[in-house]
Amino acid sequence: MDPGRKRRAVRRMWTAVAAAFALPLSMLAAGATTVQAAGVQCSIDYKTNDWGSGFTADLTITNRGTAAIDGWTLTYSYSGNQQLSNGWNGTWSQSGSAVTVKDAGYNAKIAAGAAVSTGAQFSYSGTNTAPTSFAINGTTCAGAHQPPVTVLTSPSAGAVYTQGDAVPLAATAAAADNATISKVEFYDDTTLLGTDTSAPYTLSASGLTVGSHSLVAKAYDSLGASAESTPVGITVASGPAVVASTNQLAVQQGKTGTYEVKLSAQPSSNVTVNTTRAGGNSGLSVTGGASLTFTPSNWSTPQKVTITADSSGTGAATFESTAAGLAKATVTVTQIGGTKTYDARFLDLYGKITNPANGYFSPDGIPYHSVETLIVEAPDQGHETTSEAYSYLLWLQAMYGKVTGDWSKFNGAWALMEKYMIPTHADQPTNSFYNASKPDTYAPEEDTPDQYPSKLDPSVSVGSDPLASELKSTYNTDDVYGMHWLQDVDNVYGYGDTPGGTCEGGPTAKGPSYINTFQRGPQESVWETVPQPTCDAFKYGGKNGYLDLFTGDSSYAKQWKFTDAPDADARAVQAAYWADVWAKQQGRGSDVSATVGKAAKMGDYLRYAMYDKYFKKIGNCVGPSTCPAGTGKDASHYLLSWYYAWGGSNDTSGGWAWRIGSSYAHSGYQNPLAAYALSSYADLKPKSATGATDWSKSLQRQLEFYQWLQSSEGGIAGGATNSWAGRYATPPAGKSTFYGMYYDEAPVYHDPPSNQWFGFQAWSMERVAELYQQTGNAQAKSILDKWVKWALSKTTINPDGTYQIPSTLQWSGQPDTWNASSPGSNSGLHVTVADYTNDVGVAAAYAKVLTYYGAKSGDATAKSTAKALLDGMWNNYQDSLGIAVPETRTDYSRFNDSVYVPSGWTGTMPNGDAINSTSTFLSLRSFYKNDPAWSKIETYLKGGAAPVFTYHRFWAQADIALAMGSYAELLE
Repeated sequence: MDPGRKRRAVRRMWTAVAAAFALPLSMLAAGATTVQAAGVQCSIDYKTNDWGSGFTADLTITNRGTAAIDGWTLTYSYSGNQQLSNGWNGTWSQSGSAVTVKDAGYNAKIAAGAAVSTGAQFSYSGTNTAPTSFAINGTTCAGAHQPPVTVLTSPSAGAVYTQGDAVPLAATAAAADNATISKVEFYDDTTLLGTDTSAPYTLSASGLTVGSHSLVAKAYDSLGASAESTPVGITVASGPAVVASTNQLAVQQGKTGTYEVKLSAQPSSNVTVNTTRAGGNSGLSVTGGASLTFTPSNWSTPQKVTITADSSGTGAATFESTAAGLAKATVTVTQIGGTKTYDARFLDLYGKITNPANGYFSPDGIPYHSVETLIVEAPDQGHETTSEAYSYLLWLQAMYGKVTGDWSKFNGAWALMEKYMIPTHADQPTNSFYNASKPDTYAPEEDTPDQYPSKLDPSVSVGSDPLASELKSTYNTDDVYGMHWLQDVDNVYGYGDTPGGTCEGGPTAKGPSYINTFQRGPQESVWETVPQPTCDAFKYGGKNGYLDLFTGDSSYAKQWKFTDAPDADARAVQAAYWADVWAKQQGRGSDVSATVGKAAKMGDYLRYAMYDKYFKKIGNCVGPSTCPAGTGKDASHYLLSWYYAWGGSNDTSGGWAWRIGSSYAHSGYQNPLAAYALSSYADLKPKSATGATDWSKSLQRQLEFYQWLQSSEGGIAGGATNSWAGRYATPPAGKSTFYGMYYDEAPVYHDPPSNQWFGFQAWSMERVAELYQQTGNAQAKSILDKWVKWALSKTTINPDGTYQIPSTLQWSGQPDTWNASSPGSNSGLHVTVADYTNDVGVAAAYAKVLTYYGAKSGDATAKSTAKALLDGMWNNYQDSLGIAVPETRTDYSRFNDSVYVPSGWTGTMPNGDAINSTSTFLSLRSFYKNDPAWSKIETYLKGGAAPVFTYHRFWAQADIALAMGSYAELLE
């Protein structure tokens, strides 16, 4: 069984009612204090970096007087619709067009003749005219003339042109202070390409050379001021290009390795391709194929380049295959230890995954859920992605750093995640209105989708949020630093909720779009979901957008909302831990220290996953009105629950915001390695006052949770909940408990049951095994001893190297009620294996469990089975894109499943698909009919054979590569 049917992520959150959180406008100004200082003399230098829909503003405040300025407040106004996103080196706020910046404390004093800088990010549409007047402490500053605003609008970043073809350059420019634009110059880096003196400012550049180019527009105004645009990078190719078979190659010490090159198009005459080392490890050299000739007849026949490694060195070198007039091919070759076969496999797979031609990434570098587009799992289209995929990218790049010593890619992966998957202030603009004493309004969860919308009930008491104030004081922001879980990378649905604050930008919006799906009870499978935007401005859906499909109320407000998948954020912390450990082993800890600090911050916010959904008290919580509200940390179960979520209104002038945790804890989401790192590993300890302490308690609680859920055979059962049925209902009589939380065989979702996928076992136990290998934790070893023995007894390695591992699990009974001082034996809790699989992603995670456990315990069978699984995949299931096996997808019969929409409710998707009581999964996603693979589904729906797909999921390919690297580190 594939993980999409076993592990499809259900996230649900409840939109809040505007009236419940509305604050009087007078409160917004109550805390503002203006510091008056006589005799202030100042000047302001205002510069921007503008990209067309947003910009950063950098302001330098210079004290032109003879006395120090001791405490400053800067004020100015915009004439357009510029909207503050976030600021730095000061406390920024905005009311209408007026902007106020209060000093940050450390920069409050400006000596005579000295200067301080502050800055912020804004979004806008239309024109972006610079402000004309600034004041410090109420005194107008003498301002220098402001430079023009310049934006290069063409070409697009990353575009590729053929040498000789015209490259169309275009720019917009706006002058300040009543000046006019006199000219716009276009540059290739520092080389002037041409000038235009009248709008629209354009240039056709046809003489660009082959290679990469950084294009810039520079505008001049009538007063002599000038400013450059943000550079745009493009590539110019000429004729055929040199194409390499990989972008990564590993060569063991004293041995050789090869890759192949060919041409991409037929030349008119012979072409010579020369390969040389362009830089890096001098222990690597070209010893074959340094000069290759391609003719008009053999141009597409690959020829080999041989790289030889010396007998002692390690590290990477860059090799370039070039030919006159052709785009070059670049291959990174890494010299590894003479016995490191599995490191070589890691680099081979890494090369396939990161090769742009193989389709794992979007043009922005975002990992897709899968190379294939037609796939229905937790993401309901292959070119969506999840926070899970981002976390696996981090882990993959951490391992790459371990093998090669190059940590730039790990840092780059975190920056990519931060840019696209962690909502910016512009995406969550009204957190400042959040009331921690009333985090959200209660709404009961229902059993089936047809029982929705679920009516909000403000009469039910909710607990207080003990984290908000601490986090704000620690990080000086109201915003939440966590990943949203689901993203439409290619904006296939067309919501256009792009990172950075574009709300419902529509089908033509560029870049990835935040989306959401599951929200209607445990029986709602992926086949029964109504997709919706994360920022609902009522542009799509019905009269209230999509909100009244989920919650029932008398009125609705336009709002934003995000949901965090705690397992993904915890995996990101886990990856940062390993990056720090491995970089320090190389003496390069400083290379990753800044990124590791951000991981600690993410871990601080991840504590929201430890709390009951409505911050009610943990333990024996029955009845929404009778279960007491929590007061502080008595609402924390200290486990990693299924989600935490946060949201608020779009109205930044009188908004509201909410936050919730989750009452469900699933065994498959726990991450004791991350808990250890956040509590005991110095570089990852959170900065907050109680963060490390909370994670220390979580580590112990998670290990107890595993022990409580471990069946008599050894498998780990589902989980527990503090809110039976999602509405604090009365559980069945005799239900066992864990610190007062009720045993839930299939927590969170039931179609299919969340406890039956063996992948959850492997994912979770791998984290326990890492903890054991790193710390020797005796409790972790005890859990693993029993689990590994059970799993090995259910594993078959065939003579040809193929294998069978558990797939679907079935459960009976329940654990004993937990007694920490005298745990029960769980003799009444049992697991059986219903069927088996050769799934490569699950096998990789399972092999990692055995690798880490075997390395620490010395268990010979664990070590040999880990090797057999890795060898079996490598020798039997490779293809050009990675390692994969065919899957028969009988569940694709559900494309025509009905999606519940209340009678009389009507609306439309961004592409015009109707939403009504006759909607089906497919009718809401008509784009699937244009998918190249649709004919396979169409044939099946008409009575043909179930379709077979060979999927290349990003997480699975990354996990296989990681398993190879882990085996090389610990057992090779």
